[in-house]
Amino acid sequence: MLKYLVAVICCIFSFAPLFAQQHQLMPVPKEVIWGEQRFQIDKGFHVVLNDTSASRAGKAVVRFLRRLDNRTQLLINKEFFRKPLNGVGPYLVIQYDRKGLLKPGEEESYSLQITGDQAILKAATDIGIVYGLETFLQLVASDNLGYYVNGVTINDQPRFVWRGLLIDVCRHFSPIDVITRNIDAMAMVKMNVLHLHLSEDQGFRIESKVFPKLHLLGSNGDYYTQEQIKYIIQYASDRGIRVVPEFDIPGHATSWFVGYPELAAAKGPYSIEKKFGVFGPSMDPTKKQTYKFLNKFLTEMCNLFPDEYFHIGGDENNGKQWDDNKNIQEYMRKHNIKNNHELQNYFNGKLLSILQKNKKKMIGWDEILQPGLPNDAVIQSWRGKEGLKEAATKGHQVILSNGYYIDLVQPAWKLYANDPAPSDLKLSDNEQKLILGGEATMWAELVTPENIDSRIWPRTAAIAERLWSPADVNAVNDMYRRLDIMNIRLEEIGVQHIINQEMMLRRIAQSNEITPLLNLVNVVEPLKDYKRHSQGIPYSTDLPFTRLPDIAFPDAKEARVFKMLCEQLVMKKDTTAKIEIEKQLLGWKNNHNELALISRNIPALKDWEKLSLLLQDVAAIGLESLQKMNNRTTVTDQWVTDSNKKLKEAALPVQESELMVVESVMMLFQYALPK
Repeated sequence: MLKYLVAVICCIFSFAPLFAQQHQLMPVPKEVIWGEQRFQIDKGFHVVLNDTSASRAGKAVVRFLRRLDNRTQLLINKEFFRKPLNGVGPYLVIQYDRKGLLKPGEEESYSLQITGDQAILKAATDIGIVYGLETFLQLVASDNLGYYVNGVTINDQPRFVWRGLLIDVCRHFSPIDVITRNIDAMAMVKMNVLHLHLSEDQGFRIESKVFPKLHLLGSNGDYYTQEQIKYIIQYASDRGIRVVPEFDIPGHATSWFVGYPELAAAKGPYSIEKKFGVFGPSMDPTKKQTYKFLNKFLTEMCNLFPDEYFHIGGDENNGKQWDDNKNIQEYMRKHNIKNNHELQNYFNGKLLSILQKNKKKMIGWDEILQPGLPNDAVIQSWRGKEGLKEAATKGHQVILSNGYYIDLVQPAWKLYANDPAPSDLKLSDNEQKLILGGEATMWAELVTPENIDSRIWPRTAAIAERLWSPADVNAVNDMYRRLDIMNIRLEEIGVQHIINQEMMLRRIAQSNEITPLLNLVNVVEPLKDYKRHSQGIPYSTDLPFTRLPDIAFPDAKEARVFKMLCEQLVMKKDTTAKIEIEKQLLGWKNNHNELALISRNIPALKDWEKLSLLLQDVAAIGLESLQKMNNRTTVTDQWVTDSNKKLKEAALPVQESELMVVESVMMLFQYALPK
C-alpha cells in the first residue's frame, strides 16, 4: 500500500535519476541540483579532515563513519586522515573555517558537492559540518552493485535560527539516556535547541548545591546531578545543539516549597503534587527573602548552563494565594499595583535584573508580555498566533510553540502545516525578523520513559522540516513518504519509538503472540488535545501509563493509508484500490477472533476486546458496502439504519482511544447508498 503514498516531488528538484526524483532528504535542503554521476562507496571509503578527533567536527566524523559502517557493513576505517590515501578508495573532503558558537544567528549553512570521483563538504563553521554529514548519510543508497551516493550539489541553510524541542522532565522524569538519544534524533533532523523544563508542581529535577533541599525533598529522588547536566550540555554541544533551562515561576512551583515553604504565598507544609493541572501554590513576590533566594539560586544555575538564554516560565499563575494573602494585598495597595498581572510583571522585573547581572536573556511564556516588559525579553507563544504577533509588534523576539504541542497527539500533517511566519501574519520586514523560529513541546503528564519517544518521533521530524526548509516545501503526501523513511532511520541512533510498542504489548499479553493486538493498535490513536483528562480517569503520577492510549501511536499509518485508498476509490473513481481495501477489511474482520483468544484470560485486555469487536463490525460494513457497489444489490432501509448506528457507536472513544478507520468506512458506506 505504500506505493499509494508516493507523490510528485517538489519543483525545486531537477529531473535526473530515479533516486533523485524520489529523494529521501528530511528536512529538504534549500537548494538541490541532481547530477547523473554515481559516487561508489566501498571498504576503502575514508574522510579527509585537517582537525583533531576531540573537535566538534572530529567527533561528528567518527560518529558518521560508525553509523555508515553499521548500515553498510563494509568494515570502513573509523579514523579520518589529514590528506587522501593515495590510490585507496573514494573519500570525502571536509573543510570549515572556524568553530561555531552556540547562539541564535550563528552560521549553520553548508555545501555538499558529490560527483563520480569526489565528495566535498564545506561550511563556515563546524556546526554546518555536523548538518552536512547528516545529509550525506541520508543520501546513501544501495542496489545490486553496492552502496553509492547519487551525484548532487547541495547548498543549504535554515529558514529559522531557533528549532527547538522542549522536554518536560518534571511531571514524569526522563533519565539521562532518554535525553541523550533524543539529542541524537534532534541532530538527525537539524534541530538546534533542547529546552529542559526542570521545575514543576510534580518535581524539582536538578541538583542545587546552594539550596539542596530543592532536589532532596522536591524530587522523590529523581533528578539530574550537576555533573550529569554538564554531560548533557557537552553531548548536545558536540551535535550543535544548545541547552536552555526553564525554571517555571512564580506558579507551577509546588516542588520548591516542599523544602522551602517560606518562599510560598501561603503557609505550608507542602508535598509534591501527584495530579495534573493548574494549582494554587505560588511564590510570594512581595518578600525580600524571595529575591535573595532566587538571586543565589538563579546565579548558581546561570553558571551551570552556558547558554545566553534562560527561561523563567511565568505561565498559568492563577493568583489564588496572592488574593488570599493579606500582606500581599496590602503591599499592592501601598505600591499602587492594581492587579495580579501587574504584580507578576513586578516579579518578572526582579528576575530580569538577576538574569541580566548574569549576562542572560530572559525567556517566558505569553503571560509575561505585560506593559513595561523590556524589549530584550523573549516571548514563547503557546496560546496562539495573535500572541506571537503582539509580541513582535512590540519589539520582542518570539518563539512559536502554539500548534507544536506534540503531547496533544495531533497528526504530522497538522503540525507540518503550522508555520511560525505565515504570509498572512501581516508583520513588517523588521517584525518578521523577530520571529526566531519554533519549538515542539513534549509535556509529560501522559508519558514515561517507555513511550516518550513515540510521542516525540517521528512527528517532530515534520516540525523540524517546517523550521529548516523553505516555506514552499509543503507537499503533505511527500512529507509522509519521507517521514516513513525517517521513522526507520531514527532507530539507527537508539530512539525507541517503535521497539517499545511491541515490548509493551508483550508485557500485557505475557506472550510473544501479539500480532492480533498489534493489528488493532495499528488503527487506533489516543484521544487528542486534552480529551483524555475528561474521560473519568483521575490521571496522576501514580497511574500506570501502559494502557491502550499509551501504546497506540499518535498518527496511525495503516489508518492513514487506508483512508487514502478509500478516497482514491470514492473521489477519484479508481477501482484498482478495491483489491487493497477488501484485503485490509478482511484482515480486520478476522482479527477479532484471534484477539479474543488472547484476551479471555487477561482482564487488562477487556476494553481492547470491546474495541476489537467494533473494528470487526466496521470492517463487515465496509465489505458489505464494497459488495453492494460491485453487484448493485438492493440497499435496504434496515441495513442502512443498522450500519449507520454501528458506525456511530464505533466512532465513540473506548479506553481514551479512537478507532481511526471509522471515517473511511463511512465514506464507503455512503458511496454504496442509492444516489
